[in-house]
Amino acid sequence: MAPSLAPPVAAPGSSSPWVAAVKRSAPHAVRLTASAALVRRDLTVNDTQKVTLGVIAAYVVAIALLWNIPKIRVVLWPFKMLVIAFHEFGHALACVLTGGRVKSIELDPHEGGVTHMLGGKSAITLPSGYLGSSLIGALLMFCGFNIVASKVASIVVGVTFILTLWWGRRDWLTILTILLAMGLLIGCWFIAHAEALRYVVLFIGVMSSLYSVWDICDDLILRKVNSSDASVFAKRYGGSSHCWGILWSIVAVIFMVAAIVAAIAAFPQTAEQQRTDSSNFISTKF
Repeated sequence: MAPSLAPPVAAPGSSSPWVAAVKRSAPHAVRLTASAALVRRDLTVNDTQKVTLGVIAAYVVAIALLWNIPKIRVVLWPFKMLVIAFHEFGHALACVLTGGRVKSIELDPHEGGVTHMLGGKSAITLPSGYLGSSLIGALLMFCGFNIVASKVASIVVGVTFILTLWWGRRDWLTILTILLAMGLLIGCWFIAHAEALRYVVLFIGVMSSLYSVWDICDDLILRKVNSSDASVFAKRYGGSSHCWGILWSIVAVIFMVAAIVAAIAAFPQTAEQQRTDSSNFISTKF
């Protein structure tokens, strides 16, 4: 006798075995669908993101040229002072988090900056200047792909500026740099629903990330400044200052690449969608 093809009969009050099987497999199917969607998003770059990537490439070329042309490199001076402030903030924050106390922060247009600290763990505070500014730059690049994210980033950066201003309250150059930067960010909030803010945040992010890489090369390879963070770290913990500097540079580049990849996955909105979202988030257009 041929076997019956009828589906099994469920007991009263229970669901069908077929339904139960579908329910059991549903979470796995959802996971597969979500993973496939994420992969598609990661590999797809829309027109708005292509423009942003092009802007980043233009920023990289412009900064590299301006940095190395003596007569016109002064154009980068305000932004250089800003990313030096990020560098010193990295030292200061690491000092506080490891039990130390920050006495002051000073910025110098020729030699960079210095953070005067008491206590803290130097194994953490020394690399935190380069790595901290690289991480801040990468996060700003990430946020620079989206207008609303740039607004949020500018608020966080503002808090960072206030802390740096508090620690650098005795240094007029630090005060001037921070106040000008805050004025620039606030002004950009009022241009086309802060669309201009996105490109400023992106530029500061690229500048901060590149500064970390270039400053390490400049100090350790070109100018060979013996008092650099990497040199002090090598003297205290062994190894070569060049090796530590190159390692920190590699980490900085990894931060940059990770920020770009994450931004492409996280912000697939078109330019028009971004403007609409921005108009509904602390709208400031005149």
